[in-house]
Amino acid sequence: MEALEYSGSGLALTCSFEGLRLQAYQDSVGRWTIGYGHTGPEVRAGLSITEAEAEALLRSDVAAAVTCVQRAVQTAINQDQFDALVDFCFNTGRGNFLNSTLLKMVNRGDFSSAADQFGLWVHAGPQVCHGLVRRRAAEAALFAGRRPEFELAANRQPHTNA
Repeated sequence: MEALEYSGSGLALTCSFEGLRLQAYQDSVGRWTIGYGHTGPEVRAGLSITEAEAEALLRSDVAAAVTCVQRAVQTAINQDQFDALVDFCFNTGRGNFLNSTLLKMVNRGDFSSAADQFGLWVHAGPQVCHGLVRRRAAEAALFAGRRPEFELAANRQPHTNA
């Protein structure tokens, strides 16, 4: 696969759904999170960061998702498909992405069936999460070559060079 990079549109999608939180909080499944959806052992109750630190964490987290998608996808895809897969990988985690039927269908070149797979990843624990339903619909639309509709007003894109 040609080495695609995450586009500004892809990053805007990620930021629009993650939002920016400078104080650590527990997400819908109780995992400590900060910045633009960053999780990890260093994130704990009471932690606060600056916007610059949040942007640095985002760059690092997105880079890991980009590398994962670049290495895992074995068939030619376009920029929109790549961006949708990177956002999905960023949000669900690399292990989930690597073991997904979505990736298997992409690698088979069955893009129509792959697009349908996004909608299966809408649970936070046992509950269907409305935010994940919206996010997966946006990813599926982008993957299928349609511009997703999502709000950027409340969540601005960071000042990264991505």
